[in-house]
Amino acid sequence: MYAKIYMKRGFALTKSTILSSEGTTIRHFEQGDMPLLGELYNSVTSRGNAVFWWVGDEGNWENVYCAFENGKMVAKGQVEIINIVPPGRSKESRHSIYLNLKTIPEREEDHDLLESLYQTLLLRALELKETLSAEYKTTLCMGNNASEIANTKFFEKEKGFCQYNSLFKMNHTLNNSYTVPKLKKEFEFATWMMETPQEEDHYLELEAEVWPGTPLGKERLSQFKQNPLWNSMVVREGERVVGSLMVWQEEESGYIENVFVLEPWRRFGIARYMLSQALNYFRTHGLEEASLMVLTDNDSALHLYESVGFSLSSEERRYRIELL
Repeated sequence: MYAKIYMKRGFALTKSTILSSEGTTIRHFEQGDMPLLGELYNSVTSRGNAVFWWVGDEGNWENVYCAFENGKMVAKGQVEIINIVPPGRSKESRHSIYLNLKTIPEREEDHDLLESLYQTLLLRALELKETLSAEYKTTLCMGNNASEIANTKFFEKEKGFCQYNSLFKMNHTLNNSYTVPKLKKEFEFATWMMETPQEEDHYLELEAEVWPGTPLGKERLSQFKQNPLWNSMVVREGERVVGSLMVWQEEESGYIENVFVLEPWRRFGIARYMLSQALNYFRTHGLEEASLMVLTDNDSALHLYESVGFSLSSEERRYRIELL
């Protein structure tokens, strides 16, 4: 799908990346905007769950744009490269750039405001795309909580985004008792710190085999490894890694990421065993809760996590277009 780029009549783009019209200014986020950002966040989340990105550190603010009217922040948007496909991957693989665009509740259906900020984000996304290898195509993606109907309607009806999967958040209370399943004798469980670049490359090859469309990439793996209590857990058959997951701590909770079992070794209870070991890992470090995200286009994967005590907390629906 082609992404048509245009600026609405009445707006002007200056060298300082400020868009302005009568009563409205769109510009990069600045340090002095923090109180207004807090007010916008409280307003957006006042109606319940919403996918609201925080602005990050100052180095990220070139990707963050805010709309102001009469000294009030009425909308904020930002973009970020999420997946970078390394050389040699399947041609099905795609770089992924995500965007997040939110307005105050009373402006959720203000097409002009949404359109103006969206076009600003789109221009920035195209700039980021130029930094990525042209060997692979790039998708522009966004995600909203299932309850964010008005915001989602803008992307679906006005911009042509199509839903491709859902990201389910699931929680686990670690003081609940759980019987650890047994692992078949031909398999071996171990932790794997991926201490060398060669080990990281090997992991990323395995991960790309499971998710060829959205491989993790070295940069994201490096970010994961910087989290407190980061560890990876694997199950091997001989020397072959056949299943893996990663764990770390976020605030006071444990977090589980990238759970996978390679196709020939599924339905042997490997994922359930790794999950039980991850929960025990969190317990030994004094954590009382754990959470994970399940990315799927159906709910069959949810049953696995429910079987080890996770309960569904929220659903983020993901949408995308091809960025040309």
